[in-house]
Amino acid sequence: MTESPGGAHVPSRDRRRFPGISSRSYEHPADRSALVALRKLSGFDTVFKTLSGLLPERSLRLLFLSDSVRVSDQQFSHLNDMLRDACHILDLEKVPPMYVNQDPQPNAMCIGLDEPVIVVTTGLVELLDEEEMRAVIGHEVGHALSGHAVYRTILLFLTNLATKVAWIPLGNVAIMGIVAALREWFRKSELSADRAGLLVGQDLQASMRGLMKLAGGNHLHEMNVDAFLEQADEYEAGGDLRDSVLKILNLLPRSHPFTTVRAAELKKWAASRDYQRIMDGHYPRRDEDKDASVSDSFRDSAAHYADSVRHSKDPLMGLVRDIAGGAGDLGGKLRDTVFRSGSRPGGTGGANGSGGTGNSGGSKGSTGDSDGS
Repeated sequence: MTESPGGAHVPSRDRRRFPGISSRSYEHPADRSALVALRKLSGFDTVFKTLSGLLPERSLRLLFLSDSVRVSDQQFSHLNDMLRDACHILDLEKVPPMYVNQDPQPNAMCIGLDEPVIVVTTGLVELLDEEEMRAVIGHEVGHALSGHAVYRTILLFLTNLATKVAWIPLGNVAIMGIVAALREWFRKSELSADRAGLLVGQDLQASMRGLMKLAGGNHLHEMNVDAFLEQADEYEAGGDLRDSVLKILNLLPRSHPFTTVRAAELKKWAASRDYQRIMDGHYPRRDEDKDASVSDSFRDSAAHYADSVRHSKDPLMGLVRDIAGGAGDLGGKLRDTVFRSGSRPGGTGGANGSGGTGNSGGSKGSTGDSDGS
């Protein structure tokens, strides 16, 4: 970060800036549709600020102030420069406070509805180089610009509520159904924030490296971006219908998508026309947010999911396509999809002779979110 003759802070190297950019420009379609709808609700801010007051947000602010290090010109000044840089590029007028918290687990978060606060752990600071860290800070500034703390606030509130109504018949089931939907929105918000991080860092390789480090630690000399992305492709296309179900079960409790999937999604967006248009200066402006159409946003979201099903290599999505297309031999299709490995019920097994057991045992994906930012 350098200072211009007029005293304004400007980026330390030549990066494009996006004056007045709306978060709609980089938000995932499913995330954008939810946010546009929420912003249209009358009394939205009042209701969710009230909800926020029911949660330990104020306590967390005091905890970080008392037991973490606040980033400033005197403390972690290089992170302070990156934060100002990110806010300058995304034209976020008020720079949110940022804290470094002692925790060996690499992680970062943005909390707060009214006044966002960014927190990064020492594990993350020690893991990432400057450009990788710049992308992460841009990711968190993207959360602040979008107002994604709304999701986190509602999720915390409903999770707490679910424990209190567990004794009511079907009460907990209904609330947990809503929680599952909110988690899906939240996962899509992480893809949106990854895009914001790329707009700030403007270095796709640094973003890829950061995601690889979150998955495999500080061993870049042992890792390869192309091979890492191949894992995402293998994850999506591999296995049979049973594996598809296991993927869903592994993903449901998580707030973040899996790291290889995030890398693949970001690379795809970086190659898209949408990204190029933003870099060329053509993007929705913040002062147009009030005119954003809810129906258009939901239409875009539905189109995205339909396109995902159409192009997905996942066995379950293939079965969905067959059903939608009126497959003639649906029973045969279902049998072949479930037992892709070649085994049949009551048979002797296929060429592998393994009986197609699929994945067994626990999955690290079934644990909570610990993949940072």
